[in-house]
Amino acid sequence: MTEIKRTPLNEAHRALGAKMVEFAGWDMPVQYSGTLPEHLNVRNMAGIFDVSHMGEIEVRGVDALKLVQLVTCNDASKLADGQIHYSGLMTPQGTFVDDLLVHRFHSEYFFLCVNASNAEKDFDWINSHAKGLDVEVRNTSDKYFQIALQGPRSVEILQPLVDIDLSTIKYYWFREGKLNGVPVLVTRTGYTGEDGFEVYGIPDEAVNIWNKLIEVGKPLGLLPTGLAARNTLRLEAKMMLYGHDIDDTTSVLEADLGWILKLAKGDFLGRDTLVNQKQTGLSRKIVGFEVLDRTPVRDGYSVIIDGQKVSQVTSGSPAPFLKKNIGLAYLPIDKAHLGFEFAIEVRGREIAARVVETPFYKRSK
Repeated sequence: MTEIKRTPLNEAHRALGAKMVEFAGWDMPVQYSGTLPEHLNVRNMAGIFDVSHMGEIEVRGVDALKLVQLVTCNDASKLADGQIHYSGLMTPQGTFVDDLLVHRFHSEYFFLCVNASNAEKDFDWINSHAKGLDVEVRNTSDKYFQIALQGPRSVEILQPLVDIDLSTIKYYWFREGKLNGVPVLVTRTGYTGEDGFEVYGIPDEAVNIWNKLIEVGKPLGLLPTGLAARNTLRLEAKMMLYGHDIDDTTSVLEADLGWILKLAKGDFLGRDTLVNQKQTGLSRKIVGFEVLDRTPVRDGYSVIIDGQKVSQVTSGSPAPFLKKNIGLAYLPIDKAHLGFEFAIEVRGREIAARVVETPFYKRSK
């Protein structure tokens, strides 16, 4: 039996009374005060999350850019030093090995943040395509903690603790600096649909930094926030969850992620398949829907059209901020349009749902 991993903040969560669950092989806090208050607090004030379970892979060397370009679908040559983009780690079929954030330090050093359960698989996949290239690929996941600070008061909370002017970090950019005197990497990214930051540093400093952020943030409404609220927040913002909304059976185009697909950059894994799919057209596409009554739907529930099961809900949940029940599902392409109504099977009953515009929630700038 595989031993469940623990982040450097495990004891801190227990001291705060967090409800702990196994997630992607890790012992993680699912909630502290409750999903609903934690979710709304991130939308209105700020939440702090332990995301140290996420994986980090570093690609260094003369051919670092060449390797990143080969295995991902976005165009890393367009990144400036200190810039980040969202991308897909590709199979030859144009589907997802994983989704990831690509950070460019310089042309010979890229830092990849990948999903927790995929870190080893991703490392092996990237490394297997490095043959013949002047490049070193390292899985450095155990060298970092990662703490996310998300919500409209994030700047106010973080600014007094860092030696960086946070106003100089644009969305999807990063800076190196010190937090409470400790070297960290601060990125303006997140998985909630809110403004905020993700902080990386060495594991030995995780508890001190976590406690300091909570101490400074508490008077400003900061709450420790668990995985349950992280999931409902990202769903409202229509951010994909690997293993649910995307995987190695879903293509970039089917997943409505054409904006990260840069066919003009030259050859990469899956390019030919995706070019062909673009030319011949899709048979299905992911859509966002809202439920037309008060019944919540969950991941895995059957999607019914004309009495036939056509797919299943990939992500489904109440949306606390929007006060409705929402979800994502793949529909046949001729049905994947705004306003189309279909049914979802919930405990033997068929519940009506309608395709709506996404993201469901967009923060006001």
